[in-house]
Amino acid sequence: MAPLGFDPHDHDDCIRDAVAAAQARCDARGLQLTPVRRRVLEILLHRHRAVGAYEILDTLRAEGLGSQPPVAYRALDFLTKHGLAHRIERLNAFVACTHPQAQHDPAFLICRACEAVAETDADLGEMATKGGFQAEQTVVEIEGLCPRCQKDRP
Repeated sequence: MAPLGFDPHDHDDCIRDAVAAAQARCDARGLQLTPVRRRVLEILLHRHRAVGAYEILDTLRAEGLGSQPPVAYRALDFLTKHGLAHRIERLNAFVACTHPQAQHDPAFLICRACEAVAETDADLGEMATKGGFQAEQTVVEIEGLCPRCQKDRP
């Protein structure tokens, strides 16, 4: 699984495909991707960086979709619980899952300059299993400079 987030791509297609994959995942599991949940996912997809709950809430409030913190937190809880978004521990923020159709152990590449976040597969669960360990959760966050910020450095 290649990192997604730093390479140039058609952003509208990226968002459309990811929302369609999320809807398909919800349909297959009998879950509801409500308008607020969908919009929170779109906000995360649009930014391609980690977004805090209050930044999401500000956008929802401006669009008339809710003004109280539980609105954003409930949507984020649903998205993370069902593998459609991830929490970035280091930044206390969230990103959309770029591979919602695949079971994976994500690793996050976080640019310290522009705060862009790319997701890739850490494969740590499989490594743990081979060692006889039953992994329940992995969190891998790598901080550095993305390709664009490396080029911009003096």
